[in-house]
Amino acid sequence: MNLSAFSWRNLPWIKATPAQWRYALRNGIAMCLALTVAYCLNLDEPYWAMTSAAVVSFPTVGGVISKSLGRVMGSLLGATAALIIAGHTLNDPWLFLFSMAAWLGVCTWACAHFTNNVAYAFQLAGYTAAIIAFPVVNILDTTQLWDIAQARVCEVIIGILSGGVMMMILPSTSDGTALIGALKSMHARLLEHASLLWQPDSNDAIRLAHEKVIAQTLTTNLLRIQAFWSHYRFRRQNALLNYLLHQQLRMTSAISSLRRMLLNWPDPPAHTRAVIDQLLAALAQPDTDFYTVARIIAPLKPDAAGDYRHRAFWQRLRYFCRLYLQSSRWIAAVETATPVTEFSVPHSPALARHTDNLEALWSGFRTFCALCLVGAWTISAQWESGSAALTLAAISSVLYSVSPSPFNSLTLLLRTLVLLSLFSFVFKFGLMVQISDLWLFLLFLFPLLTTMQLMKLQIPRQAGLWGQLIVFMGSFISVTNPPVYDFADFLNDNLAKILGVGLTWLAFAVLRPGSDARKSRRHIKELRRGFVDQLSRRPQLSENAYESLVYHHVSQLNTSQDALSRRWLLRWGVVLLNCSHVVWQLRGWETRSDPLAQVRDVAVSLLRDIMSERGVQQRPLATTLDELKRICDTLGHHPQPAAQDLAALIWRLYCSLSQLEQAPAPGTLSDQITPQA
Repeated sequence: MNLSAFSWRNLPWIKATPAQWRYALRNGIAMCLALTVAYCLNLDEPYWAMTSAAVVSFPTVGGVISKSLGRVMGSLLGATAALIIAGHTLNDPWLFLFSMAAWLGVCTWACAHFTNNVAYAFQLAGYTAAIIAFPVVNILDTTQLWDIAQARVCEVIIGILSGGVMMMILPSTSDGTALIGALKSMHARLLEHASLLWQPDSNDAIRLAHEKVIAQTLTTNLLRIQAFWSHYRFRRQNALLNYLLHQQLRMTSAISSLRRMLLNWPDPPAHTRAVIDQLLAALAQPDTDFYTVARIIAPLKPDAAGDYRHRAFWQRLRYFCRLYLQSSRWIAAVETATPVTEFSVPHSPALARHTDNLEALWSGFRTFCALCLVGAWTISAQWESGSAALTLAAISSVLYSVSPSPFNSLTLLLRTLVLLSLFSFVFKFGLMVQISDLWLFLLFLFPLLTTMQLMKLQIPRQAGLWGQLIVFMGSFISVTNPPVYDFADFLNDNLAKILGVGLTWLAFAVLRPGSDARKSRRHIKELRRGFVDQLSRRPQLSENAYESLVYHHVSQLNTSQDALSRRWLLRWGVVLLNCSHVVWQLRGWETRSDPLAQVRDVAVSLLRDIMSERGVQQRPLATTLDELKRICDTLGHHPQPAAQDLAALIWRLYCSLSQLEQAPAPGTLSDQITPQA
């Protein structure tokens, strides 16, 4: 037994850092402040204000602002829906149930369909309507519905304002500082990633590293959104920040393209690896300029009669160096900019977020069925506490339908509810019943909340459990005005909440989320559909827009345990993206009508022949690869420099497509293929 674990130095209050203390104190005071204000305003259930303050307890200013806006809009929309639905259907229980289930199903679909603040707003619109509407099934006077809706919205707004006030008094680390740090960290990591991928090895570590780099870039985009809401400076520089993220994605594509060329290059110069190592070391220095890089890579420059493979690698390596140095300068400019500095940058579309529509519809249908199941049981049993079961079922259905692992989340919630039931019994009937003044209650509540916040930060593996304990604790201890201590009601409500979540778990078990293999096939199909569009004469998506589409789809299975599905999704994304970049270069190469332009058109037409939404035909793929190789060899002997450049582009296309030689044929399952590393 390790006795040092019981040392006083390991107490959460002793080992907490100043940043952890600031976070815990800010959120603990905000929750107590919200409860006090709601209690002083004579709101009947002030604990919802405390819960609202806990929900918006984001560690950064931008996160609190954006989350608060989504919560306010969602609460108002949910309250309006509850008033309309309950006001017209409350006299018919079954019509009321189906109407509320349909509304929550729509909110679940919208939550899965949209992203960021919009998705959060629809989450709130769903379970705010449930919090308001389901408890009124036992009232006799429908005029009370307006009072209840008004009280719930007021409690939500009080919680948000309390969190905002405490964020101003005890501010956290600036969103801008976190964003700049993430950009610089990602910029440096790209060099490490390049060093790893440009090795001749092929293993799972390379694939996992590529997935993590993509996920980190998209996470940085979320930091950009938070910084947008936190400071005027970053709203003015939003276009530049978005451009920088596109540049980092483009460098990731260039790294993978160079890897494919190195693996397909039979006889690279012997000093290639030494030059690459020297180049990466130089790029890591902040004072490196274009001239220094040109001197380092000069030994790799092909001569006039050089191989087209050599020319393709040289051109792509120069392109990567130019992108990296330009991004370094832009990051330094952002870091030193003032709030009034303006930048002129090339236009880049926003990093688009795309939706798995089928999975979103399935999530909405599952929420509808789960609530109908719980509601039918409640109506049949005529249980007065059935409204609590419906409320918790609604919250868990909307909240976890878009979770990457809903069963784990629901199991954790059930565990949380059981622990809270035991804790709230002791807390409510052992302590609260003996307290008559709110300030005495807060003397016990504030240290408890602060300690729980510290535990959430100090035990990352149990952060989800501690977070749920904090958020749901208010609804279990039920600080009402006036206070009520009815043991039978307390026991019935807690049991109903646990049964509501349990029945939701059952609905998820029957109507299971789509498997990762099916999700992977749908994402791959979307990627192929987008690539077919890229081959058209007037594609609907620009090069940058398709790039963000690819990286979004690739990131969707980052948490999946199905390694084969993740591998093939990543492989399809990388291949199609590299081919897309070549197609755009071919399209903008030259517009003349000589035989070289006709050869270019032939190369693009070969892609149209083999690629469709359903996949790649293996025999045409093999034929196409042979034809592309023949074109490269022929152009490699052409005397014109333009022919050499065209041969280099087509060889890049050949290197990218060769990775699909083991792709599943249309109509077969991807799991029947043994992929190469």
